[in-house]
Amino acid sequence: MFPFALLLPFVYIIPVQILDANAFMVTHGFQLEQMFGSKTRARLMGLFLQYPKEAFFVRELTRRIDAQLNSVRRELKNLIELGLIVEKQSENRKKGKSLAEKKKYYIANSNFILFDDLRGVFQKVQILLKQNFVQEMDANGEILYLAFTGRFVDAKDIPTDLFIVGSIKQAALEKLIAKFEHELSYEVNYTLMPKDEFLDRKQIADRFLLTILNGDKIVMINRFSV
Repeated sequence: MFPFALLLPFVYIIPVQILDANAFMVTHGFQLEQMFGSKTRARLMGLFLQYPKEAFFVRELTRRIDAQLNSVRRELKNLIELGLIVEKQSENRKKGKSLAEKKKYYIANSNFILFDDLRGVFQKVQILLKQNFVQEMDANGEILYLAFTGRFVDAKDIPTDLFIVGSIKQAALEKLIAKFEHELSYEVNYTLMPKDEFLDRKQIADRFLLTILNGDKIVMINRFSV
């Protein structure tokens, strides 16, 4: 074993040209609800599987996945019966309130027999969603470099989740980002940098840029040597 190998950043490169089955899913627009029968159910599952230690109240869930309250309650009941999540009562309540008035919250059941398998499925689904997004970005602008970093690779020290070099109309970019965030059920911090600015910053060893380039990332597009 070479000790210096431990210091190398993780870089996972996925080509824009995706083969066979994956290419079919990207071209035809992968939809998570096709696998699970309900958009609300699929997004709830994705949220609980991505944040297995986090507790969620009902109204918070409706905001996070942008769904109707009744639909969320119905799917929560289904997921409880399945065993994927558990319902608990909040202990933070004022004196004099009855048990019925205690707020209920929901958390993933990591002891569920299929928990690890479902997490694996949703991690692969995330890759498909990324591929859809990258293809749409590439079709709407002149993208020279695109990498997922930050929360996508669990790198909290990197100040952006999505780093893009190239040009794309702001309205088109915001629309694609909003759609992507909606599919993921969480906010994505992104950085768009024109080619000239990127080359200038790279030449002077800009600290922000080097943090991204030397850190963990998933490179989806790279049309010049970086």
